[in-house]
Amino acid sequence: MELTYFGHSTFQIETKGQTILTDPFFTDNPHTNVAPGDVSADVILLTHAHFDHWGDTPAIAERTGALVISNFEITNYLTQEHGHENVQPLNEGGSINYEWGTIEATHARHTSSFPDGTYGGTPNGHILHVEGACLYNTGDTAPFAEMGWIGEDHDVDLALMPIGDCFTQGIDKAVDAVTMIDPALTVPLHYDTFPPIEVDLGDWRAAMDAENYDTRVLGFGETMEL
Repeated sequence: MELTYFGHSTFQIETKGQTILTDPFFTDNPHTNVAPGDVSADVILLTHAHFDHWGDTPAIAERTGALVISNFEITNYLTQEHGHENVQPLNEGGSINYEWGTIEATHARHTSSFPDGTYGGTPNGHILHVEGACLYNTGDTAPFAEMGWIGEDHDVDLALMPIGDCFTQGIDKAVDAVTMIDPALTVPLHYDTFPPIEVDLGDWRAAMDAENYDTRVLGFGETMEL
């Protein structure tokens, strides 16, 4: 399995012949020169409806025919407002099995609305079990008690979580979340895109080192194997 980071909360996951995009924010993303028309997708996973996560979903979904997995309100909106019918609603606590793996929707402590103000349902994180590995994308969140349960129920190999503060947890709270989830490796996201979420990555590394947890900071456009 390969993961490529395009900045903010956008990842491309290549697994079992499937290309999965998370929160495909390319247009107006200062950390990538990749255009929405340059990417392929079999599956799009959306954590919530804010503009920097909803992003280029309609254009990519229309061009590729990708299956869009998200909460009920988001998939409904995509079908009703953009005519894309290849959707799978998945709300908190639900899970679905596919040939390429399993996806489960979790809680996330955040808000969710579309750029036009339409209610976007409750935000989610996603747990993926693929190729014998467990990947937990927390989505935009702050720590919540059930993260401890997630850590008990899932042997998380890789956690993807925000550290930018202001709109989500900052570095200190992100480390608190890591201690509850207990992942083998954590990759930070949702930082340095806009001035309110600029961080010192040295502080992040030091905070993780202090708790004896491993982190990897991916460069924008960098690919890693899991």
